[in-house]
Amino acid sequence: MAAPVDSVAAGRPSAPRPGPVPWVAMYHSVGDCSDDPYRITVTPGRLERQLAWLRRRGLRGVSVAELLAARARGEGRDLVGLTFDDGYTDFLTGALPLLQRFRCGATLFVLPGRLGGDNAWDPLGPRKPLLTADGIRRAADGGVEIGSHGLTHVDLTRADDAVLTAEVAESRARIEELTGAPAAGFCYPYGTVDARAVEAVRKAGYTYACAIDPGPLTGPHALPRAHVGQNDTAWRLHLKLRLHRLRRRPVEGL
Repeated sequence: MAAPVDSVAAGRPSAPRPGPVPWVAMYHSVGDCSDDPYRITVTPGRLERQLAWLRRRGLRGVSVAELLAARARGEGRDLVGLTFDDGYTDFLTGALPLLQRFRCGATLFVLPGRLGGDNAWDPLGPRKPLLTADGIRRAADGGVEIGSHGLTHVDLTRADDAVLTAEVAESRARIEELTGAPAAGFCYPYGTVDARAVEAVRKAGYTYACAIDPGPLTGPHALPRAHVGQNDTAWRLHLKLRLHRLRRRPVEGL
């Protein structure tokens, strides 16, 4: 029996092998964490030390769009994604100056149906104000990628068809009108995701979407992320990165 012909030797390019799933850090609020029942807040001092840790390891934080574009070129092994959910006003004062100082990019997932509102979906803890339209534009002007976190922060796995469409498609249209730029990324509220939500996000035209631990749905429209909080010292970050590399198997399209 003849040996199989190697596709490269025969002049045909071989299909690219799936790459390791990129590491994406999930932040929320950057400010006072003295009353923080959901552990969604880091202080600016802690964020500064975490960004310094990335630099010491030869890593750089970037937006998810930049991360995936680099990976598509076969590059970006020294890049990690930095994401900030909900669009709190303290992003402008607590996070953006540090990101600029460390020359890091980031993706900010906002709620265009709650502009200037607060985190009413959290029954416990303090009310945290959300960015206005002007605040979101200021973040975009500062080099931050703006993505959608839905319109109003609802669990998409429990939404009916009309709500699902509005939360996914309408939020994208509003963000693009607000910023004048394409909204490539989506972030599932609460991190919950199912096949129906993934299909709605893909159909709405997003290039990628972020979850938390999407299991078998892992792919460009269901990227896993690592929660990063106030207790994450350099050692804990090292363990989280190492665990990610051990747990996450290569996935097609990443």
